[in-house]
Amino acid sequence: MATAYANYKANLTSSASTTIYTLGSEKTAIIKSIRVSNSNVSRNCNITLNLVDTSSVIYPLETSREIPKGSSVELLQTGLEAETGENVRSARAGGSAPLILNESEVLKVVAERAGDLTIVISVLEVS
Repeated sequence: MATAYANYKANLTSSASTTIYTLGSEKTAIIKSIRVSNSNVSRNCNITLNLVDTSSVIYPLETSREIPKGSSVELLQTGLEAETGENVRSARAGGSAPLILNESEVLKVVAERAGDLTIVISVLEVS
């Protein structure tokens, strides 16, 4: 069994659905991190994250998740406690819950507005 660590990233320059990751055949992926950053310091921006299986069935993982202006969010984070206001002042984070993808599955994202968000995913691929 071979394993390989990788990261995949994109500047979301469109508000259309964007494929961020496609798993090859005869592989399994363990996604450890999905980090989204909002470079716009004036406005929040929502992101939608979908898993698409080999039958083209769409499974929403995040729907209109708000990414605060000028900040980053770990989408797989668990146990987050935060004080919020105009800016997030403090946060204590738990761990992350890995996401498993089966062969030929696809992760797609939709940004509310083009040009505000970037996304980086960290993956362990097993073949």
